[in-house]
Amino acid sequence: MIDGTRVIDFHGHSGRMDSIGFVDDPEIMLRAMDLAGVDIACLFHIFQPDGTTSNDINARFIAKHPDRFVGFAYVSPLMPERMVPELTRAIDELGFVGIKLYPPFTPWPFNDERWYPIYEFANARKLAVIFHTDHFHTNRPRYLADIAPLFPAVNFVAGHSGNVLEARDEAIAAAQAHPNIYLESCSTFRTVGVVERLVNEAGADRVLYGSDIPLMDPRSQIGKIITADISDEAKRLVLGGNAARILRI
Repeated sequence: MIDGTRVIDFHGHSGRMDSIGFVDDPEIMLRAMDLAGVDIACLFHIFQPDGTTSNDINARFIAKHPDRFVGFAYVSPLMPERMVPELTRAIDELGFVGIKLYPPFTPWPFNDERWYPIYEFANARKLAVIFHTDHFHTNRPRYLADIAPLFPAVNFVAGHSGNVLEARDEAIAAAQAHPNIYLESCSTFRTVGVVERLVNEAGADRVLYGSDIPLMDPRSQIGKIITADISDEAKRLVLGGNAARILRI
């Protein structure tokens, strides 16, 4: 690991879904984090569209190790009347530090105005918002370029940086065009040179380490960063410096 670096994993999940490998056990997650050298994991629970159910599950999980986990609030435009009240509760009462959105669970692309109340809330609070992004209709990273200039105080994060080449191209282009767009690194595909490309084309100050723990092993996800052909200072920023700055932790 890079000396003196506090490693912050920007992409993790609480909750249980056996069919895809989610195991609701904070002790197992901590062991995996320790093996990978991760100090803090940002966690979201994304399975309940009312928001309250997911956020309460997430809060209980985080409370078992509050020095190692931080929470992101989850809401959905499927239940629009609940979005802003639940975000207010999650940030002000549960102490969550950002917002996670999962467009695949809705029929609307995330540049649709149905999502705007969430962005207005985040803009007023200067919060980070991370999306699952890939190459499907509701999740295209290019939509970030539509919303970023409208909500300049939000730090918008492309989860998985689009995951596959076509969508990754969109994510990089969006980050190049707008200073409040960030690229998060976790991906099912271990394409050689991806981390170098994200850093070289979007900037070392705009890339965030994420693992998708517990769905993916954090060791492989962090390995592609610490072995990347980028400077040690770039690695420090990606591994935790950028996350600490935009989350104010």
